[in-house]
Amino acid sequence: MERSWKFNADTMVCVMSLYLNRNCSPVTTSVQALETKLACMPGKCHVDVAFWGGVVPGNQHELVPMVKAGVVGFKCFLIHSGLDEFPNVSEADLHLAMTQMKGTNSVLLFHAELDSCGCTDVTGDVTKYETFLASRPREWEQDAIKLVCRLCLQYKVRCHIVHLSSGDAVPIIRQAQSEGAPLTVETCNHYLTLYAEEVPTGATEYKCAPPVREKSNQDVLWEAIGSGVIQTIVSDHSPCPPEMKNPETGNFMTAWGGISSLQFGLSLFWTGAKEKGFSLRQVQRLLCENTAALCHLDGSKGSIAVGKDADFVIWDPEATIMIETGMIQHRHKLTPYLNRPFYGVVHKTIVRGRIVYEANQPIPSASGQPILLQ
Repeated sequence: MERSWKFNADTMVCVMSLYLNRNCSPVTTSVQALETKLACMPGKCHVDVAFWGGVVPGNQHELVPMVKAGVVGFKCFLIHSGLDEFPNVSEADLHLAMTQMKGTNSVLLFHAELDSCGCTDVTGDVTKYETFLASRPREWEQDAIKLVCRLCLQYKVRCHIVHLSSGDAVPIIRQAQSEGAPLTVETCNHYLTLYAEEVPTGATEYKCAPPVREKSNQDVLWEAIGSGVIQTIVSDHSPCPPEMKNPETGNFMTAWGGISSLQFGLSLFWTGAKEKGFSLRQVQRLLCENTAALCHLDGSKGSIAVGKDADFVIWDPEATIMIETGMIQHRHKLTPYLNRPFYGVVHKTIVRGRIVYEANQPIPSASGQPILLQ
């Protein structure tokens, strides 16, 4: 008899909303940009979608109006984002932004890297992963996170570290949390599944920022999840046309930095979590419940309960899936997970009681709705 399990799927909502902020133009750094995106949504979304705003130099007076317009929070970069349209902020910009955010109960997400040592000038074979890895050292994350922790304690504005890759930053975060900083942290499936020693020469599909680090570093991240220092697991889904990954030259230094994995997040995380002895309840909290709480969506999302949206998946946690190009639903198929087996086969995805995905295919009618905080 087939084993079928119900599992809440609200993590899809929250991860997709983050993707919409930076990889779509216009970036959501004003109420006008938010309204432009909302106007484009009808009939195009298969899941419910919330919106992150963006903090960039000079837009501090847009932040409270965006909160009132319904964004679930904000994201900023402490280093170049990869898009000139979404410039990084300085410490002075953050003081202005956090002064505006104080008292709103909104949350500010940080891409936590600071180019504090000029390591982008590292020389070496650009087709070797170790050359790219050396160009974005752990010190970048540590210095950025020290800044975030200091500002978080100063303003007591909710702060969140996105896609933590460096285990060396865990003690810094733990200390700030123990001192009362309203600070939460996420990491990503690629940091928990992939590791630097296995990346082939020229395999730019592995490039992301911060970078995938060594196997020993991965073990520290798993320990931080188990101890509660890291509260959420996300995809940081960042697709691009394959040619932007430089497949012909294998040049890591100029390839787009992003990994596509949104469709397979449950299987990716469950495979590692199962091996580490995590329970399904722990997985549900990390993927869904805590993510919904971060976004202020826990009143309707994040768990299966009376009065909440009927969002869940029906899946078999013991079955295995081999990721192949033909099954990938996102537009650009390049991913480092090709031809890898993982545990957990999703049979159906239900959003607000409606089937939106079945037998590895989305249902043609797109019934997803925008989520705006009131």
